[in-house]
Amino acid sequence: MMEHFERLKDLRLERKLSQADLAEVLGTTRQQIGKWELGIQKMGVDKYIKLAKYYNVSLDYLLGLTDEPRKLQ
Repeated sequence: MMEHFERLKDLRLERKLSQADLAEVLGTTRQQIGKWELGIQKMGVDKYIKLAKYYNVSLDYLLGLTDEPRKLQ
């Protein structure tokens, strides 16, 4: 399984979003997105929830606990 920060970057790139695009969605900066994607800093639970809803995937998938991107109901 991949690390959670690798999953963050992969999901962003799959959807052809820039770090600036994602920063706007999460209400943060491009630099902060970069730190999360490199695993330098940890993202708060509130941001993970927002991303799960935005990408329509489970928190388990975002956190790298499973490789199955179950859609939210």
